[in-house]
Amino acid sequence: MIRTAIFGASGYVGGELLRLMAAHPQLAPARLFGESKAGQPLAMVHPHLAAAYPDTVVERFDHASLDGIDLVFAALPHGHSQRLAKTILDRGIPLVDLGADFRLDDAATYERWYGHAHQAPELLDRFVYGIPELNRESIVSANAVAAAGCYATAAILALRPLVAAGLVEANGLIVDAASGVSGAGREAKEATGFSAVDGSFAAYGLLTHRHTAEMEMAIGGQVLFTPHLVPMTRGILATCYATAVAPCDPLESLIQAYACEPFIHVTDQLPATKWVAGSNGVQLTARYDERTRRVVVLSAIDNLGKGAAGQMIQCANLMLGLDESAGLTAIGVYP
Repeated sequence: MIRTAIFGASGYVGGELLRLMAAHPQLAPARLFGESKAGQPLAMVHPHLAAAYPDTVVERFDHASLDGIDLVFAALPHGHSQRLAKTILDRGIPLVDLGADFRLDDAATYERWYGHAHQAPELLDRFVYGIPELNRESIVSANAVAAAGCYATAAILALRPLVAAGLVEANGLIVDAASGVSGAGREAKEATGFSAVDGSFAAYGLLTHRHTAEMEMAIGGQVLFTPHLVPMTRGILATCYATAVAPCDPLESLIQAYACEPFIHVTDQLPATKWVAGSNGVQLTARYDERTRRVVVLSAIDNLGKGAAGQMIQCANLMLGLDESAGLTAIGVYP
């Protein structure tokens, strides 16, 4: 078995990693780090995992804890991985990081969007941007992968093939996306508590959401992104708009682009988040509107699946030479 360590094991993404690894044929969680829950049995932190990990305890990290570890997953808030990455990589341990610390190409762009200087700019070029459908060959040979953000994943997979094929103008792209509350993390916050969210639908991060930088980097265009919070636990639905260069069939273009991808399903139906809940799947559809010369693309993912833990495992499978789909499914939990 491949011994893995998880930083941020007590959070929602950490719990999802553990759920997926319970069914993985080769990845085994050996050390689980979570500062706020250190010393607690995993069954108390994640009760739904009690049967799979009855004797596991969440612990506090120290450098000796990496002895014998074959792979590290880091599911930490942005800023934290900058302090840990060098220690992990200097030991030759492959790292899949979900934080935003190493997703962007350069330190100046990071500082612009995150509001503070990058603490480890010398490591940026060691990380591959972690969307396998875009960077599979680079991920296979990488020792460090920065898994993409959840909103970014939904938008990039929707728009990148159309921009790359020259079907739509690269500038003036619009992404309106709605996410479930789990995207805000497990820590209690007034704005995402039940009383604030239930029965409400709200935009946030207007003009400044940090995933915009990832979208522009990977799509190769200019993006206006508006995220929304929807009163459900998990899932993202992104509605993406672009101006067509000429009359086109964007649905057929997506079908061709993703014909061999195991986790992407292109359909003429309008996808819903429920279709991909609990999975690493992506559901896409697209239309060309002759009246406005606009292309509309809909993208549905699970923010904790393909938007986080599922994509991390997909990247790890590639890095370790395993079956890319090991431990993962494109089939959602419905109803």
